[in-house]
Amino acid sequence: MAGERMRASDEEREQYANMVRAGMTEGRLTLEEGEERLTQVYAAKYRDELPPLTADLPEGGRRGLHETPEAKERFARDSRRHLWGHTGFVAVVAAALTGLWVLSGAHFFWPAIPLFFMVFGLARHARWRAYGGSGPRFGRGPWGHHHGHGPQGWGRGPWGAASDRQQGWTR
Repeated sequence: MAGERMRASDEEREQYANMVRAGMTEGRLTLEEGEERLTQVYAAKYRDELPPLTADLPEGGRRGLHETPEAKERFARDSRRHLWGHTGFVAVVAAALTGLWVLSGAHFFWPAIPLFFMVFGLARHARWRAYGGSGPRFGRGPWGHHHGHGPQGWGRGPWGAASDRQQGWTR
């Protein structure tokens, strides 16, 4: 039935509690406001009671979740794993292409062409990881500013805040 309310799980309440804590850490909520909201989060029985508690925070409180130490550590761990996977893939393809070259008996080392692009991509991946992933949600790039662009308001347009306002983007 459409009129029935869905009960909130402990995991959902904990996620909203983390959003409220992030709002307190960022200075968007005072200690008193945060404690009051945390009490309401843990007292919530239904899902529809949770979103209003973080509605006045950036992106409904979800942005703060990406800037917690746990989220940053998880991102670092995942990016390390992806880089090692990428490195392994390049190594396997390089061995396969070199084997095909040996079997082909060609005089020109033709695997150099695809390997150049694969190694270049791997180097870009490693550089991206070294700067903390300069995507809109994962931190700052080598020059200390966000690189994300778009209506989500994560970054700045190519010409700064005035351009954002002209495009209708808000922060």
